[in-house]
Amino acid sequence: MFEWFLSLALLALGLLVIYQIRLLRRISEKLRNLSKPERDPRVIAKKTREENWQHYRQSEYFAQLINLMDFKAAIPGLRSWAASPDVLLTLVNFSQKIKPKVVLDLGSGISTLVLAKTSPGAKIFSIDHLPEFASKTRLLLEDHQITNVDLRVAPLSPNTAGSDWYEISALSDVDQIDLLFIDGPPGSKDDKARHPVLEQCLSKLSPKAVIVIDDAGRDGERALAEMFLQALPGYELEFLSHEKGTAVLRPK
Repeated sequence: MFEWFLSLALLALGLLVIYQIRLLRRISEKLRNLSKPERDPRVIAKKTREENWQHYRQSEYFAQLINLMDFKAAIPGLRSWAASPDVLLTLVNFSQKIKPKVVLDLGSGISTLVLAKTSPGAKIFSIDHLPEFASKTRLLLEDHQITNVDLRVAPLSPNTAGSDWYEISALSDVDQIDLLFIDGPPGSKDDKARHPVLEQCLSKLSPKAVIVIDDAGRDGERALAEMFLQALPGYELEFLSHEKGTAVLRPK
């Protein structure tokens, strides 16, 4: 019996050694793939601190958002490809300040719900290019008993401004936009994917319109913000140090 236990223990020890060797090999391979600066413990420590700080800040923003929104049903996960708590809180802030009558939400989702709840007297136009995403948003709005949103599916199509953009017929009756939130179409593979909004929506803005651009940490969205500023001489531009970067344009 003792010999059987000894054999079993040796087998387990052998498997553990093999696992540890493989683990060390994977770690070694990852380290080799890192550039020299990335291997520097100080660089790694700094990056870790920054990530932890960002997680903490988003927790704060999320807590404030939950407190202000008084959600009556579950909400989808935030961050990653969805809007982060920081930009959603910015939308809440401007909705409360300017009390918009017309809101255009480019890229439906949790932002649509937040905009609708903070501006119950406004008409919210929400545009999405994929029916499946629009369907998820529609169910979300139904769960929260939201009735002031006009959710439209507008497939991406060739546009005179360059990149494929939402089918412009979906915006034919949208005018005097007081709050414009730009979080679509997806811009991770085309840095000019959202640029057509300038040509298609500039003339639809009200004199007091506020423009909020998500993902302004990317070059394409930063360039779009600068383009809006040039087209709106009476406006000021502010870049907020949010998780993905946020650009805000508003009258001076």
